[in-house]
Order: sequence, then structure tokens, then C-alpha cells
Amino acid sequence: AVINFVPDIPEAGSLEERSALLIGHKNMLTRSGVYEASVKAIAPKGEVSKEALEAAIKALSPSAESDSGDTVPLFGKLASVVSLPERCSRSNCPSRPDALKRLVKGAVKSKDTIIVVVCPRSHVVASACAIARAFPLYSQKTSGKKEPYTVTVSFVLLDVDGIVGGDSLKAEECANVSTLAESVRYAAKLTDMPTCELNCTAFTKEALAIAKSLGSRVSVQVIAGAELEAKGFGGLFGVGKAADSPPALVILSYDGTGGGSHPGDTLCWVGKGIVYDTGGLSIKSKEGMPTMKRDMGGAAGVLMAFNAAVKIGVKKRLHALLCIAENAVNQVAYRPDDILHMLSGKTVEVNNTDAEGRLVLADGVHYAASTLKGHVVVDMCTLTGAQKIAAGNLHAGIMCNDEVMEHACVNAGKQCGDLCVPLVYCPEVLMKEFKSEVADMKNSVASRTNAQASCAGHFIEAHLPQDFHGKWLHIDMAGPVDEADRCTGYGVALLVQLFGQPVMKDELLIPGTPPGPAALSVAEGCVRDGSEMCESCIGEESSGAFVAQGHTYY
Repeated sequence: AVINFVPDIPEAGSLEERSALLIGHKNMLTRSGVYEASVKAIAPKGEVSKEALEAAIKALSPSAESDSGDTVPLFGKLASVVSLPERCSRSNCPSRPDALKRLVKGAVKSKDTIIVVVCPRSHVVASACAIARAFPLYSQKTSGKKEPYTVTVSFVLLDVDGIVGGDSLKAEECANVSTLAESVRYAAKLTDMPTCELNCTAFTKEALAIAKSLGSRVSVQVIAGAELEAKGFGGLFGVGKAADSPPALVILSYDGTGGGSHPGDTLCWVGKGIVYDTGGLSIKSKEGMPTMKRDMGGAAGVLMAFNAAVKIGVKKRLHALLCIAENAVNQVAYRPDDILHMLSGKTVEVNNTDAEGRLVLADGVHYAASTLKGHVVVDMCTLTGAQKIAAGNLHAGIMCNDEVMEHACVNAGKQCGDLCVPLVYCPEVLMKEFKSEVADMKNSVASRTNAQASCAGHFIEAHLPQDFHGKWLHIDMAGPVDEADRCTGYGVALLVQLFGQPVMKDELLIPGTPPGPAALSVAEGCVRDGSEMCESCIGEESSGAFVAQGHTYY
């Protein structure tokens, strides 16, 4: 499907020629003006009367107990009105993108369709990404091929007083939403691709193609194969040296500062790009190995977040580092008991070759902080199965050396739909799990019941330079990388929402405010720690302040 996000519902043929979907929370669909705002989609030739629509909306029965929402067909099922679930806890996204994706996927039947979403402005980004995920790009099916079709998406916005149509999207905002949604789709496509199509070399070429498409404002550096070993990348080279396709560190760089700079200008996003994880000599089981093509989901998310951020216009110095390798097995594969000499200068005794992601990321974050001088270093990865035990399949687990940024990340996830929750942050206790008698540390824990997901994050953190005084954020997305055997493109929206320019120009998300309604309800001014007014006015940035309209953490 081709997805078009438009500011206004276009003139379209009758419902005999295409289908239509009107979707939203029931309490929004029942508001006055919904029929008039959506009539060009659901009744261009008068197929559905206002009374018929109102009766259908009244008949919607989204159960407070279940999580399914409800659908009522209109005009012989060529149009439908859909209500999102009523329930939404404090750890969920208010727009319920998880349900929106499922409901849209079930309602659109491979034909030209207009989707009208009735919602407030704050729901647009998460809703757009959810709709994008309902139409995955990757497929190698040879039977039942479908003709291309177009899905046109328009948002009917409620203003701050709840009036339907009292607000609208500008053309620039629609372009930004489209850029973000397509970046999410493409990240999902890359993660869906099998390693026979996307090995280390092919993934590197994909990154180079993205950089080329962004023009001369983006530069690229590739360190690959034996050059990694020569330059001291003991983790990345050690993990990837057994594969036919050599490991690589791909660095995409963009300077959006306009030539000026101030503390906090340099962002480094580091993605785990294990194109296939056999487990190495600590080999995975028959049941555990399938789906390991998705172990590069973090790097795919970083790559496409970089793509979206540059196109939307991030005003920072931004580097995307893709740590690309295949954890394969042959006679030169790294072994348990080997000692790896890492880029950080530290030594690691290998006690589990299936704990490889932290090794490649350790080199990546050290390079980001020491060579690229990142003030904020983020690593994003499908790192541990323990993350799914701690946080579930929908939420990523995050760790940060700064509590305010941790809160900012959680709130950004609620705004964009890439949900996350904090894991335990306690390196002085948990790093004991990696004690080694012959090296600085082992690469896997002694106890598998002692906050494994947090331990893995702390291992990566331990390879930041000793003089690093910036912010480090770890995003373990092993759970939300996929859903129902399809990859999600998780992380693209989260990174853009947290660090980029606002996709929606009047968004009022205040990173750093405590979780809860207050975090999303501040209408004006800059807020620090959710209460104290800072000295910076709206639209300006100052060190240690949080900007309402720019929602940038610094």
C-alpha cells in the first residue's frame, strides 16, 4: 500500500469505487461536527446519512473490560466506523496505537481507502505511526499478490476546547508526519528481511543509500573488516569475524547547528546491528534461533530515525553509529574463555558468545563518546530476553544515568507510541555480576536472576570513557521489535520525539516532567522538573531547561 497523509480529505469517488474508515475514541466520535468533517470520505455521494452515522456511533460498544474496541459497518461494509478501546492506564499511550494498528489492519481490505482519524493534536504522531505499521512493506509471497492500492489518511482535530475541526494540520506538519511514518515502515522492512538478503555488506549498502538520499549535508564513514581489528574494535571485530560478510561500523553524520554550537549539541545514536545471531559457539536451540534476523532492529531504528530527523530538521550535531556484524560459527569464531581487548582499553573474558550485542555496542558507545565527542550517547538494541520479562512485549526497557532524561524518554514514548519503562539503574551493585579473575570483566552475568536486563545495560555503560560526563541512555527493545510475526520499526519515533524537532509544530510535550497527566498538559512556558519556571522563554533553549514547544532535552 501507498500511504498518503493529507491535511484535508480529498475529493474522491463514491463508496462503490473505494472504501472509508472513520476511527477514534467513542467520546470523540459523538461530538458535534464529526459528520460534516468526514462527509467527503464516508458519504461523498450521500451514501451514508448523518442520522445513519450517528446511529452507528451510538451502537459502538467498546468494552471497558476487554481491549478490542468495536466496529460498525456502513453502506454494505464499504465504510466502517471504529471505536478505540476505552481503557488506558498510566503506562500506556492515550491514543492507543496498539489497538489502532490492529483495527485498521482488520478493516482495510486491499483497496483504495480513506481513513479519517478523529483525535486531538497530541494523538497524531502515535496514530500515524500505528497506521503505517498496519501496512508492512516486506513480502516475498508469490501467491495471492495484490494490486497496489492507496491509503489516504486525514486527521480531524479537536481543539483545546474539544471542538471538532477547531484545529487542523498544516501542510508542513503532514509532510513531517509522512516522513516519520515512512521511516517507521522502512525500519520495519529492514528488520523483516532475512539475512540471505540483508547480510553485513547489504545492510551497509542500505545505510549508504539512505545517506546519499539525504544529500551533501550528510557524511559517511565506514570502518570494516580487518580495519576494525587494526583500530582496536575488539568487541565488534571479535563477534563478526567468523561471518563471510565482514563486520562494519557505519557512521552517518549531520550538522544541524548552522555553524554555532553550545554544550549539549552533539547527539550520538548507537544501534545494535547483528544481522543474524546464531549464538556463536554458545549456539542457540532449534526453537531459540528462528527470528534472529531481527537482532539488527536497533540499528534499523537508529538509521531510519536519523533519516527522519535530518529531513524534519534536527538542530543538533547528530551521528548515527551502526554496529553491524553477524554472530556466526566457523573455525575462527570467538570462543568462551577468549579475552577480547575492547576499544575502551578494557579486557573482557568471554563466558557466553550469545551475549554478543553488548560487545559490539561497548565499542560503539566508546567511539561515540571519545572520538565523536557525544554529549548525549544513546544505544538502542534488541539486547536481552530478560527485558521482555521485566517490561513485557509492548514496552522497551530503558536505563539512564540521568533521572530527568529517563522521565523525558518515558513521556516521549507515551506521546509517540514507542512505549518504554525504566529498568533498575544501580551499577555499584550489579556490575559485580561480571567479575573475572583474569580480565577486567566477563561478558555475561554470574546469576541469571539478578536484574539481567539492567546488568547488560551496565556492561555497555562501563565502556564509556572515564572522563565522560554526558548523558547515557540505553534502550532495550527486544520485546517491541516485533508483533505477530511482523517487525514494528520501534525506536524511530521515540528518538525523533525525544531529540528531534517537533513533528507537530505546536506540540506541548514537556520532557523531564514526572509521569502522569501533568507531563502532557502544560500549555505554555518552559518547565523544569514539572513545576519550576525556568528563565528561558518558549522557543529558546538553555542548558538545564526544557523547552515547551521544542521539547528538546537540554
